[in-house]
Formats: sequence, structure tokens, C-alpha cells
Amino acid sequence: MAGRMTALELVELALDDGSFRSWDRPLGPVADADVAAARDRTGLDEAVITGEGLLRGRRVAVVACEFGFLAGSIGVAAAERLVSAVERATAERLPLLAAPASGGTRMQEGTVAFLQMVKISAAVTQHKAAGLPYLVYLRDPTLGGVLASWGSLGHVTAAEPGAMIGFLGPRVYRSLYGEPFPEGVQVAENLYRHGLVDAVLPPQELAGIADRALRILLAPPPEPSPGGTPTPAEPSLGGTPVAPHRGGTFPPEPPPEPLPDVPAWESITRSRRADRPGVRQLLRYAASDVLPLNGTGEGEQDPGLYLALARFGGVSCVLLGQDRRTQADVGPMGPAALRAARRGFRLAHELNLPLVTVIDTPGAALSPEAEEGGLAGEIARCLSELVTLEAPTLSILLGQGCGGGALALIPCDRVLVAQHGWLSPLPPEGASAIVHRDVEHAPELAAAQGVRSADLVADGIADRVVPEHPDAADEPEAFCRRVGRELERELAAMLPRRRPDLLTERLRRYRALGTTRDRARAAG
Repeated sequence: MAGRMTALELVELALDDGSFRSWDRPLGPVADADVAAARDRTGLDEAVITGEGLLRGRRVAVVACEFGFLAGSIGVAAAERLVSAVERATAERLPLLAAPASGGTRMQEGTVAFLQMVKISAAVTQHKAAGLPYLVYLRDPTLGGVLASWGSLGHVTAAEPGAMIGFLGPRVYRSLYGEPFPEGVQVAENLYRHGLVDAVLPPQELAGIADRALRILLAPPPEPSPGGTPTPAEPSLGGTPVAPHRGGTFPPEPPPEPLPDVPAWESITRSRRADRPGVRQLLRYAASDVLPLNGTGEGEQDPGLYLALARFGGVSCVLLGQDRRTQADVGPMGPAALRAARRGFRLAHELNLPLVTVIDTPGAALSPEAEEGGLAGEIARCLSELVTLEAPTLSILLGQGCGGGALALIPCDRVLVAQHGWLSPLPPEGASAIVHRDVEHAPELAAAQGVRSADLVADGIADRVVPEHPDAADEPEAFCRRVGRELERELAAMLPRRRPDLLTERLRRYRALGTTRDRARAAG
């Protein structure tokens, strides 16, 4: 790529002016002529630079490749420098920003260089296991073992526009197979289309997206304060003030608002209004920060599921939202949507963040492709992983909750439901077709099945109803803000709880489900 930035130029662009401090210890003389020439040419002693600095006032660690130094290749010395930096970042509890640009393993050093990727991956994994953010910016080019190790482990991964990113370098491919690698495959934009990176953006925007991610990931949880006095702003990991929770305290659960007795079929009809607010409107009106993520990270993308890091007031979370409008415009959600959901589960666990699931779906895909793609297995794995996830979990049934696609995101510590939200094994018309061999009995079957919000609370499936006055579609902003306040209050109440206690109570809750209609007993 013409005009490629050096590693130092990129680091200085991303960090606050004059704040970068190198962690690199000088390396001794080398006998290798290629390494010596690279040192003379670049003014660096290896293909990696490491250090720390301030990013929008927050202390961060950085590691970056210099492609001008033997194509950014990673040998023993470069790997040792990388691992030492990652370990220092972990010890000092610093978020880590990685910017690889490399042809991969240093061929001149052979197999021992190849195996360096193991210890780099181990160090990054230990950093993430400590609950610390790991952000990756893939530059042009990022290839081979570098992409297959620390280049592919980010919590959030962005890529440089037009960057060549791939496992097998095009020169190697041509040598092995006698033909050029297909154009357009190993390009950042194509990786985005396949859900392998979260964003494609120029270096000038790197600081912005990294700052947004760290604002969400490093925000201190809100703490109740005595007497209702607002809690003052607390410093984040790097000392940057973070806005306090708006209310200062979280009162006990308010008494439920009296709601009219609306027939199930009326709620179902209202939930299908095209202008009913969905997950994107909820985030627009109710979230204080949002960083969209993209795809499974494993080569798939399904626009029917919206994955993001978000904050509601002072509470950060990983959010999974079924996007009903996209499902209507593009097609029903398939197995890839649930694999993206499972990526969200992993992020919540790794980052020690609560998980919010937003359910609003007319049903998962019913197609040969969905069957062959393992839809049923993905629903099963979602249920298994979500109900046993060691993180606070909260589900909001925003509208339609139809079939296995809805079921996959339900089993949380707390379940809220919009007044006209509903949950059913099939669309009422489909259930009517099974039971009565027609669709005319759908309204009465919906009533009998107990699908509406009031029934869900009575049966211990949901905990609270979020009112609509009288319909979310008639008051989209007010309704979304109402939902946002409930989400914030519920999340803040769960955050101080011990994770094992939450898991025990969640398992007890779902073990008891259906054994009684009494809500208190069903909740354990």
C-alpha cells in the first residue's frame, strides 16, 4: 500500500501528543547481515516496538510491527519483546492496543521462530483472562502466523482500508499452485463482509474507536451512595474521569404499574407493527455509548443479530439484539446469528461484563441452508452456554418472541418483557395449523398458550413488565428510554452479586420452571 505509515508514526498518531514511552530494551549486535541492514535502514533494532502512552488521557500499552524491518517478520527476539510487553501490560493492568503489519514468521529463523506464536498467544490469552481489553488494528499487510495468533484474538478488531489480510501470502500461493490467489478475498473490506473484523477505518480514526471501546469496557460500575446523594465521578484505569451514574443510587424494585388486561391477540397484532421500535432505536434513545461489533469472528455474518458493547447510564454491558427490521428486509436469522450471539457470551465472560439480550424475532430461518448450517445445534449450544454463563445476564422481550430463535436468548438471571411482547413456540397461526389444521383459531390458541406479558410473569418466565402508553409504536422515544432505565437499574442491582451465587440462582430458577405458577417459588 502506497504511503504506508511506520509503526512509530501510527503509535504517535493514535496516542496523545508526546505521551509515548518505549518499553524496549536495546538489543545487542547481530551477525545476521539481513537484520543488520534492516537496522540501518529503519533506525530500529527489531520488527516490533512496544511501550505505553495516553489515549485520550487514558494510560494504555501498545505493541506494533514495523513492516519496513524484514517485512515485519517475527523471530525469536521480536517475539520475546512482544511477550514481555504483553506480560507487563497484564501486570500493570493496562488495556493493550496491538497493531500488527507483518509477512508472518521470520523464515530465516526456521521452526523455532514459527513456535514463537505459541507463547505470544499464551501471553495474550492470559491478558484477556485477567479481564483486560485487547484491541487489534490489522494493517497492510497482516499475513501468516501473525494473523493466525495475536492478530486474531482481539476483543474488538478493526482493519486498515484496503489492507491485505490473510493466512497464506499470495507469493506462496502462486509458487505452490501455479496461479494467482483470487482477487478481493484477502482484503479488509471482504473480511468485514464475512464477519471477521468489526470495522474498517483509516489510521486517523483509530484513536476514536479505541477510546469508545475503552470508555465502555473500563467504566467503573455505579455504586449506591447513602442518602440519595449522587456518586461522584471516579477515575478509570488510566485516570480519565468517567461520568457518574445519573441518579446516584438505585432504589429497590418499584411496584409494578397497573396495566390494562389486553388480550393476547391484540398484543401480538401490536407487536407486528412496522413502526414499532426495535433494538437500534433502543440503543439510539437509551444508551449513553454504543460500539457495534460485527459477525462471529469466524467467517460469518448475519444482519438479523446486532452485537455491540454498550452503556446504559453508568452501566456497561455486552448487548445482543435481534433486529426485527433487518430480518424483515433481508431475511430471517440463521445459524450464523446464533454463532454471533455465542461470541457475545464469550466477550461477556472474558471482559467480566453483564450480558443483555434483546429478543424481537418473528422466528428463525426455516430453510435447507439453515438445516445444513446446524440451526438446531446452535440453539442448543446457546441455551447451554447462556444458562451456565458466569456473568450477570438480563433479557428484554421487546416485541415478538417466536420459536427457537427467541428461546436461545431467554434463559437469563432477570427477564423483562414489554407490555405487548410475547413468547411462543411458533407463530400463533402455525400453532393453530398444527392443532386445528387452519389459521383461524390463532387468537384463541394464543390466549390458551399463555404467550402474553402478563402470563409470562404469572408463570415465572418473566420478572417485570415494561409499560407501553398505550403502544410502543406511538411513543418510541419515551418507551425506549423507559426500557433503558429498567435495564440500567436491573444491571446495577446485579453487578455487586457474586457470580457463583447468580449462576446457582439462575439454574434453580429454570429447574423450578413449570412446577408451579407461583412466581416467588419459580424464582427460587
